[in-house]
Amino acid sequence: MTDFPTLAHAATSALRELFPETPLQRNDHLSARYGAEIWLKREDLSPVRSYKLRGAFNAMRKVRARQPEQGEFVCASAGNHAQGVAFACRHFGVHGTIFMPVTTPQQKIDKTRIFGGDQITIQLTGDYFDQTLAAAQAFCAQANAHFLSPFDDPDVIEGQASVGVEMLDQLGRAPDLVILPVGGGGLASGVTGYLRAVAPKTDFRFVEPLGGASLTAALRDGTPVKLPRVNSFVDGAAVARIGDTNFARLAWVARDNVLLAPEDRICVTMLEMLNVEGIVLEPAGALSVDVLPELADEIRGKTVVCVTSGGNFDFERLPEVKERAQRYSGLKKYFILRMPQRPGALREFLNLLGPDDDITRFEYLKKSARNFGSVLIGIETKDASHFRHFTDRMDAAGLAFRDITADEALAEFLI
Repeated sequence: MTDFPTLAHAATSALRELFPETPLQRNDHLSARYGAEIWLKREDLSPVRSYKLRGAFNAMRKVRARQPEQGEFVCASAGNHAQGVAFACRHFGVHGTIFMPVTTPQQKIDKTRIFGGDQITIQLTGDYFDQTLAAAQAFCAQANAHFLSPFDDPDVIEGQASVGVEMLDQLGRAPDLVILPVGGGGLASGVTGYLRAVAPKTDFRFVEPLGGASLTAALRDGTPVKLPRVNSFVDGAAVARIGDTNFARLAWVARDNVLLAPEDRICVTMLEMLNVEGIVLEPAGALSVDVLPELADEIRGKTVVCVTSGGNFDFERLPEVKERAQRYSGLKKYFILRMPQRPGALREFLNLLGPDDDITRFEYLKKSARNFGSVLIGIETKDASHFRHFTDRMDAAGLAFRDITADEALAEFLI
């Protein structure tokens, strides 16, 4: 049986038909901040702006080697995997049917169509991904096609391992630490499978979105389990159940080495990378950078590689990212307050605001039969400490109010 490093090298060599190695860049900004050598493996700069092309290409290459007559491939994806499969279909001249949820943003549909051209057919079906996946698998059985899993496939894992092969060649030495995002587990199992064999002194940390911690759940229970609920904001890593094949290759991971990234904090990281470095990362692509503050003490003086796994970010989401980042940083809050229904009450309230406090949302429901009305108000400030003084002034004025910024249910419906 061929050993895994040999398979990973073969996949890497074959990938050179498609694109050159993605850059491994030393980041001066992050290196200075943490007193370490911080390198970014820029998978956001692949032809499809994510690492997913690697696994899709390698799986298609190996299937065609085993079954030369196989000319029909199927996948289910709302994002990066769809684009990777489309690109590979065009390269090999085979046909792919790509199932995407009806709710997929048009931008992602258009990009998938551009990458695949005449070699793909896009089927929009299902409001939720589980429905889309079921439709794709049913079609696959009827059409005698090959289903390309986004992560739970040994051939896909080999393809993702090429990230580790390139990383080691480019750096010229083994890094002290590699930080990997985890969704379904294909990238993590591939890169660690290679590096543990050829660079056994390298350590690893794994990052999952807080609302989609499938590896954490599997390590806790000793087997993959389906999460009852998944926050879809980090769409590139929000997976309800880690792959069986992937978990079998990651069962050695210590639970303490898996870090959870809150979705709103990821927004802070995305904005910083965009504003300071000019690097566009999707939420999943920012995971490895997002946890650096938690690791600050242990990475000082070390060589660290963060895999930035993707940059397929729709800028129509930028206002949402900014909003979530401000709320996480304490620079924006929302309150519901009771305001007296009398002339001058609003003017008195406005006098409670500080010079750097800005009202960004104001909704007042006046009811003539009541002495008080309800107000939903959003306030943005330049320093999070200003809110303490503001709420003190509201208390002193006798205003009844409630901070709903962190109330997920209310925020979802009202903000």
